[in-house]
Amino acid sequence: MALAAVAFHFNVPDRREYTCRLLRKAWRQGARVAVTGTSHALDDLDRFLWTFDTLEFVPHWRAASQDRLPERLRSRTPIVLLDQPGPEAGHGVLVNLGQDVPEPAARFDRVIEIVGLGDEERAHARLRWRHYSQLGVPIERHDVKAI
Repeated sequence: MALAAVAFHFNVPDRREYTCRLLRKAWRQGARVAVTGTSHALDDLDRFLWTFDTLEFVPHWRAASQDRLPERLRSRTPIVLLDQPGPEAGHGVLVNLGQDVPEPAARFDRVIEIVGLGDEERAHARLRWRHYSQLGVPIERHDVKAI
């Protein structure tokens, strides 16, 4: 796998809720997604994925790294929330909730960057945008507030 595209989703008013809806949509479409960010953000997202939709469960696994995911579940778990992501289990999409470009980002087919409304978040997003631009990766911009 090699990074083919990056999508920035800007002006997201509630990153946790937006990420849950994005993951639900990806799961329904059969995508396999790894999510990374701070441990606190991932723990919060994990809890919210259990409760944000009372009629539907979005199957996921929360762990520090992919090697913590039991072998029997690796190929069957569509969404993994990992402090240290890697595409080893066939997850071709990486959703980044962190401030920096994750080290293994280049090994995924696609990266989705979720950017909230805060000035600090936006400043870090500009640095990540610059990084991907320097790699020559096509970048899509989605202004969520305009939708």
